[in-house]
Amino acid sequence: MRASGQDFDCDVLVVGGGIVGLSTAYALVRTAPGTRVTVLEKERGPARHQTGRNSGVIHSGIYYRPGSLKARFAVRGAAEMVKFCAEYGIGHEVTGKLIVATDRDELPRLHALVQRGRENGIPVRELGPAQITEYEPEVRGLAAIHVATTGICDYGAVAAQLATASGADVRYGEEVTVVDRRPWGVAVRTRSGTIVRARALVNCAGLHCDRVARLAGDDPGMRIVPFRGEYYDLARPGLVRGLVYPVPDPAFPFLGVHLTRGIDGGVHVGPNAVPALAREGYHWSTVRPLELAATVRWPGSWHIARRHWRYGAGEVRRSLSKRAFTTAARRLLPSLTEEDLRPAPAGVRAQAVLRDGTLADDFLIREAPRTVHVLNAPSPAATASLPIGREIARRALASLSA
Repeated sequence: MRASGQDFDCDVLVVGGGIVGLSTAYALVRTAPGTRVTVLEKERGPARHQTGRNSGVIHSGIYYRPGSLKARFAVRGAAEMVKFCAEYGIGHEVTGKLIVATDRDELPRLHALVQRGRENGIPVRELGPAQITEYEPEVRGLAAIHVATTGICDYGAVAAQLATASGADVRYGEEVTVVDRRPWGVAVRTRSGTIVRARALVNCAGLHCDRVARLAGDDPGMRIVPFRGEYYDLARPGLVRGLVYPVPDPAFPFLGVHLTRGIDGGVHVGPNAVPALAREGYHWSTVRPLELAATVRWPGSWHIARRHWRYGAGEVRRSLSKRAFTTAARRLLPSLTEEDLRPAPAGVRAQAVLRDGTLADDFLIREAPRTVHVLNAPSPAATASLPIGREIARRALASLSA
């Protein structure tokens, strides 16, 4: 695949049609009108994986280290997402949420969240047991905090709107299989045989971002280790008014089993976090041996297993036992029964794991010649997608003049 400076099909080629890739395309055209942008997405429509399989929460940014990309972009992105949804008539609601401590050991972590929220500029109200029931009559806890800026929306609809509003050439059913980077730019070939030449490449491939980085000739220094999050729907949605979360364990990037009233009025219970046996392993029965072997060969996977096997064993138990899952959720909602839980579609988190087993805690964006790789963008990336898109667009446009 050869090209001269006159042969470009577009200025910037974005790989991945999830919310981050589409937000990047949207930002590129709005930041630099006239920029020709093409998006290649291997599925038949947008937002088929992480974007379309999450709980639909607009996160406040309270959990994230002050000054981190997650903190800055989530706080800013939450307000922008509400405005975007209002502008385009996309279903959304600013509901607020409770973070509830059900054990005395959790109280110091809850108080630390109060301080972190204030450092991130987020309004937080501390609650006692009686005040918890004013918000959520069926929820019990020793203490809680109310975070007013949390909300819910339909991220699949947001992604579809970004695709339309961006003005980019969005092509579905085009999986990138070859990347040829040269001093003049980048050419890619898709599984269908299509060749696209661009002056710069943006890798927003989510669950496959490390693979795309290697196709481009770059060592990402990490691997995506997929974790499946399993959900149930609540048969009695009237038990929960809004959003109710446990106090998270700071050693893990997962928020624990929580209760989320969606924009459709239903209530999700979950997710847990279990190792997936494929990048898109939404069921235990979905196994892709080559992908599983790649995960097992990565040294970071073994470091995680050694450090956190007790936590992982508990998550697997809750996956295989509805009774165990119910017990975990009953810490927040004591009146819950097994009969209240109906299986719902699962999601898979694209978690970047470093060679030493460190779980990448922040958004991870790395640059190479004429290339920007987005290597870790799990939750709250959907919330933060508009400012993330602008940051990626800024770096991509800078690479054009490098």
